[in-house]
Amino acid sequence: MERTNDSMLTEFVLVGLSAHPKLQTVFFALVLWMYLMILLGNGILISVIICDSHLHTPMYFFLCNLSFLDICYTSSSVPLILDSFLTGRKRVSFSGCMVQMFLSFAMGATECVLLGMMALDRYVAICYPLRYSVIMSKNAYLPMAAGSWVTGLVDSVVQTSLAMQLPFCTSNVINHFVCEILAILKLACADISINVISMAGSNLIVLVMPLLVISISYIFIVTTILRIPSTKGKRKAFSTCSAHLTVVIIFYGTIFFMYAKPKSKSSVDADNQDIIEALISLFYGVMAPMLNPLIYSLRNKDVKAAVKNMV
Repeated sequence: MERTNDSMLTEFVLVGLSAHPKLQTVFFALVLWMYLMILLGNGILISVIICDSHLHTPMYFFLCNLSFLDICYTSSSVPLILDSFLTGRKRVSFSGCMVQMFLSFAMGATECVLLGMMALDRYVAICYPLRYSVIMSKNAYLPMAAGSWVTGLVDSVVQTSLAMQLPFCTSNVINHFVCEILAILKLACADISINVISMAGSNLIVLVMPLLVISISYIFIVTTILRIPSTKGKRKAFSTCSAHLTVVIIFYGTIFFMYAKPKSKSSVDADNQDIIEALISLFYGVMAPMLNPLIYSLRNKDVKAAVKNMV
């Protein structure tokens, strides 16, 4: 472990799949392909929304933010992941690790809040269709999107600042592909109770509250849709929400699968579990951003029409 004269940690080592060199080659090709698809799919979706005036509505404004967010989120971590696959045990400076952790955490937290805002937008569209344009005016949806970004950035500043103050005196080896905050907290050789409390508060604000908003919104949405007399009307109403609901299920489903599993007590099993958690985190960080543009384009007639017009 490299340290300065005052015993401050100067770097971390990302283990990743260094113990499985054959898998590294396979995952490098797979992740690179998925990253290129993320850039292409989300880039096209952003361009379509900006260029087509018919898509200049609150729903597509939020979707444009989501696509840009997915590009930023993956770009903050995937290049480091690809590099670790090529170099094996990847060495990252302390400051570089903190910057990468800050960006990834900020983008992830922002996406949680943004998905909640998108649920509110769908709630107003389905439950108050005649007043939708009045309620979801620029004075409403611009602050909603800005609030999502500010919440994510502020939350990340708090969590990263607390992590940077911790001493790391036992090991600098991270059993992960990136500088993930929970993996870093495991290496601290001091009391992390403040970090744990802060993370709990963060989870309440950026995970639980948006999920609660989404759940309540969809309870009202489903109730309203069931009251529509015609089957065609019900399908049309549900189609405007199905893409968002699918994205929410993928996004939150992966998060809960990651953090709701029981921890192994065996050191060998714990190491294997760390790798499994890292792979799940990789799926969460790459698969969802790749699927989002496909979900929204395949299930949305307006987006399909706009893409055809551009082509």
